Amino acid sequence: MANNAILARLSNLWTGFISLWVSDIEKEHPEIAYQNAITSMIDKYSRLKAATGSIIARRQEITSRLETHERDLAAVAADLETALATNQDDLAVVLIQKKNTLEAAITELRTDATQATADADNAKDSLIQVKSEIDKLKAEKDRMLAQMQSAQARIQIQGQLDGLSVDAEVKALGSVREHIKSQVAQASLGAELQASDLDTRLNKLRQSSGSVTAKAQLDAMKAARAAAAQAPVKTL
Repeated sequence: MANNAILARLSNLWTGFISLWVSDIEKEHPEIAYQNAITSMIDKYSRLKAATGSIIARRQEITSRLETHERDLAAVAADLETALATNQDDLAVVLIQKKNTLEAAITELRTDATQATADADNAKDSLIQVKSEIDKLKAEKDRMLAQMQSAQARIQIQGQLDGLSVDAEVKALGSVREHIKSQVAQASLGAELQASDLDTRLNKLRQSSGSVTAKAQLDAMKAARAAAAQAPVKTL
């Protein structure tokens, strides 16, 4: 007994594990869950259709027997009238017995036919209902899968937008900006240092002195030429 109880618990545990595993798979792939449900409904529809066919066949068989008995009853009733009219009492007794048997059978068949018709109508209604459920389930599958795909796309886009401020590309761009600013500052500092360097200032001074000296020489040369032009010419 103890072993049976343990086996039963292990079986239940395994069944539960499989159920959870299948449930997780169906969540990740809902199209599988929908298709399984649709397949199950189609199988139910097929079995119900076969049963409905049997019920309709039974109704048709009862209806056919009822029509045959009613025709037989009409013929017996006509024969009975003829037997009574011709005073054939022995034949009339037989016909009356046959008439009674047919009437009892017709009464029973009419009851069976009414029930068979109701059963067939209920079965057809069930078929229509199951078919409608299958169609609705197919439409729901398409609609829900489309909604899921749209939601997944929105989540992906939102995740990308949320991560823009911390993307590696943006961080790298910040580093590049700082590097450019540093290079510009270094260039400006070099220019400032050059402007304040003593050697640089001395060179500028020498360049300025050379320019002043050359200007003075130019002025002296111009004055000498002017003086020579104004001096009188000596005659022999």
